[in-house]
Amino acid sequence: MSNRQKQRVSDDGRPLSQRVGSSEQRKMRARRHGVSSIWSGLAMFGIIGWSVAIPTLAGVMLGRWLDTNYPAPGRSWTLVFIVAGLIAGCVTAWRWIAEENRNMHKEE
Repeated sequence: MSNRQKQRVSDDGRPLSQRVGSSEQRKMRARRHGVSSIWSGLAMFGIIGWSVAIPTLAGVMLGRWLDTNYPAPGRSWTLVFIVAGLIAGCVTAWRWIAEENRNMHKEE
């Protein structure tokens, strides 16, 4: 029997005992730093929501202003800037979540 067969390996290639140990360390660190409440989770959802909503609403306002002052036949600037604002907001939210994830795993 090879050494790899004797020792169980998790999905990410690390030994299962090492993965369980790091998970336990994360739990211990969370207990030391205090338990996050449901309000902090809701606040996180709020931050993500606003990071999408604000650029989308800015796109609506800019598009409406352009449609009013510079109408283009067959084109709705409002729709164009709604989509642009939505994409910008989603990218911002994605980057914020990725950064939080990196920070969480960096503490390991």
